[in-house]
Amino acid sequence: MLDMIPLALFDASQFFNWFVENANYWFVFIFMVIESSFIPFPSEVIVPPAAYLAVRNVGAGADMNVVMVTVVATLGALVGAFINYYIALWIGRPVVYRFADSRFGHACLIDREKVVKAEEYFDRHGAASTFIGRLIPAIRQLISIPAGISKMNVGTFAIFTSLGALVWNAILTLLGYILARNVEPELLFDKVEEYNRYLTYAGYALALICLGYILWNAFKPRRTGYKDSQS
Repeated sequence: MLDMIPLALFDASQFFNWFVENANYWFVFIFMVIESSFIPFPSEVIVPPAAYLAVRNVGAGADMNVVMVTVVATLGALVGAFINYYIALWIGRPVVYRFADSRFGHACLIDREKVVKAEEYFDRHGAASTFIGRLIPAIRQLISIPAGISKMNVGTFAIFTSLGALVWNAILTLLGYILARNVEPELLFDKVEEYNRYLTYAGYALALICLGYILWNAFKPRRTGYKDSQS
């Protein structure tokens, strides 16, 4: 099936047009696996056009259902996230520990104990990070790496990755649905690009809010206990 993919794969507009002509559940799944793994690939050129075709019930999308587009895209995202998770677990984690045990690591004030504490922290708080990370541009693919390095519980990782991916893919599906009601096929790519900019800005705003919350928790004044105030 992949041998059908044209050389124009790396040109977003040409790939978009090719996908519109050939869209099916398998392609949605395969390209969402790629998008969610370590290979950078925009989900915005996959889910919205698939949903668009499903809603209009035309061409390659005549056999697709808009709800199933969201489900299949989320399953693909989960598989891609697990690829990153296990690569980080099997390759990244040993590298991190070797660095922590090295003289250079110690010179950088990093040792095994600190790495263990960092793993424990991510295991406690990584669920929220994994969920929110799936909604932030340029972070979606990378959030699986610290989860793998820290040996985050696989079940927890799967649940919150799926929830985050589901929310993101539902947003993209909604975009495709709206465009199907208001935009003709020849304008579809330009409109997807336009709305994708808004989604990107919203993602960056979410990232800044999360960063601000983390910094506020890190540096806010700590309340002293009653005994300390009386001493």
